[in-house]
Amino acid sequence: MLKIGIILGSVRQGRNGEAVANWTYDFATKRNDEAEYEIVDLADYKLPFLGAALPEAQQAEAEAAIKAWSEKIASFDGYVFVTPEYNHAVGGALKNALDFLKPEVANKAAGFVGYGSLGGTRAHENLRLIFGELQIADVRTALTFSLMTDFVNMSEFRPADFHQANANDMLDQVIAWSTALKTIR
Repeated sequence: MLKIGIILGSVRQGRNGEAVANWTYDFATKRNDEAEYEIVDLADYKLPFLGAALPEAQQAEAEAAIKAWSEKIASFDGYVFVTPEYNHAVGGALKNALDFLKPEVANKAAGFVGYGSLGGTRAHENLRLIFGELQIADVRTALTFSLMTDFVNMSEFRPADFHQANANDMLDQVIAWSTALKTIR
């Protein structure tokens, strides 16, 4: 059975991403397909900034966080990245976390679930460039939740029903590509 990580890529307090990730997880698990899903919350990993000098007292904790993050991400066959859009790009915490990875994610597939004023599409575009370098095959179909129409007062998540078709297509693509790429790892 494939293992698909649903990566919650925002660490911001009061984030909308938790509701979006939970919706994605609930939707995915109800499909009863040949995959096992798990939410991985980036906020649970206290990653240092890549390359930043740390006081000696913090080095062991930082190394442990990096190791835990690397091992968790390596344990999956594919991913669904849930990310907001900040200033026309992916958030800095997710970019930093991705910079700690390379062999852990190579030759694996990923889908996108975004949210923001334009549904996170520019964050998806940004991630496609990053994933090319990391050798992650990103799938075509993405979910794009608008803060204006899929959230009440831009905070209470109430997605429109039409998103379910895209969710099915995206997950079908992630599963198909993850299955295919597993043969070359």
